[in-house]
Amino acid sequence: MKYLLSILSLTFFFNVQAQMTIEDVTLPGKLKIGSEDLILNGGGLREKMFLDLYVGGLYLKTKSSDADAIIKADEPMAIRIQIVSKFISSDKMVDAIDDGMEKATDGKTSGISKEIELFKKSFSEEIVVGDTYNIVYIPKQGVTVYKNGNKKETIKGLAFKKAMFGIWLCDDPADEDLKEGMLGE
Repeated sequence: MKYLLSILSLTFFFNVQAQMTIEDVTLPGKLKIGSEDLILNGGGLREKMFLDLYVGGLYLKTKSSDADAIIKADEPMAIRIQIVSKFISSDKMVDAIDDGMEKATDGKTSGISKEIELFKKSFSEEIVVGDTYNIVYIPKQGVTVYKNGNKKETIKGLAFKKAMFGIWLCDDPADEDLKEGMLGE
């Protein structure tokens, strides 16, 4: 009996440890994507001009701190965003996507311009504090955006996936501290 309790205690300890809480937002330790279990690689807070905007988490099959390898990988992964500021609006999110895509592609967005427009459409509804977006990549299916659990859009193409993950993980990311947090640094 003591042996069983020890195992249960350790299991509970590691499951609790796997999740992460940032600004009162708890990022779950795992995301179930279809038949895949993705684990929380790391997370952080997106800030701009001293305002907390959202908490972001990166989910991968196996942990990694290699941003370039993550961007290029053709394997299941996800980014989870939870809004923590009333100053985030649909228009501001779309502007941030435009800026992030420019940086992630070194200004070479023409080959994926239709995909970017479709991605921005995922953020066209009103955005309020507490909204959660799961941006999920599955090989051969593409990037699917879920808002509060509801599917918004699916955007096909590995080139788009690379640019989209680059928003947070490229050499000039949306937020350097958030990038470091997502990479578990």
